[in-house]
Amino acid sequence: MKHQSFLHAYLKPSAYIDFEDKRIQDIISTFTQASDINRIKAAFEFVRDQIQHTYDCKSDVVTRKASEVLDKGHGICYAKSHLLAAILRGMGIPSGIGYQKLTLYDKPENGYCIHALNTVYIAEISKWIRLDARGNKEGVDAQFSIETEKLAFPVRGEYGEKDYRINYDQPHPVIIQTLEKHDSAMTMYHRGLPEELEE
Repeated sequence: MKHQSFLHAYLKPSAYIDFEDKRIQDIISTFTQASDINRIKAAFEFVRDQIQHTYDCKSDVVTRKASEVLDKGHGICYAKSHLLAAILRGMGIPSGIGYQKLTLYDKPENGYCIHALNTVYIAEISKWIRLDARGNKEGVDAQFSIETEKLAFPVRGEYGEKDYRINYDQPHPVIIQTLEKHDSAMTMYHRGLPEELEE
């Protein structure tokens, strides 16, 4: 995995990864596990299980910043990746964002979309891993795993799907533009998601 910048870039707060927000700090204070690995797992499972995916809960509200996602209790994959990055960075654990190009529904003829997940640096083993806190449902079973990735959507190369291998320290500008220009989450999800990213 390529590093876009030095490790410290994956620890900084930003407009969308706003871990200095009090609500995020309050959540961070609940993760008291002894090791970083256990705290990472707990944070991942919190965002995966306690924060709904906007499409799954049929909300039309678009959440963007990590603090908004926590406040509303839902977000699409882009927004949920902002929240998990914020929680991890707020705990002093480097975290970035990765992207995949996936079929929007099931087949290539239905079009593609960009999907977001998280990268996490585990200092105990000097290794970056990827975690997908999209939220599990029938057919989706993402898990915390250090050795073998257990993502929400394994890439199917034969369908033209792919992993973007850049480890972004900030959300991709195209993703931010997508979130900011839509007021309806359902419209965005069905007709407004980007199909490609320039690396």
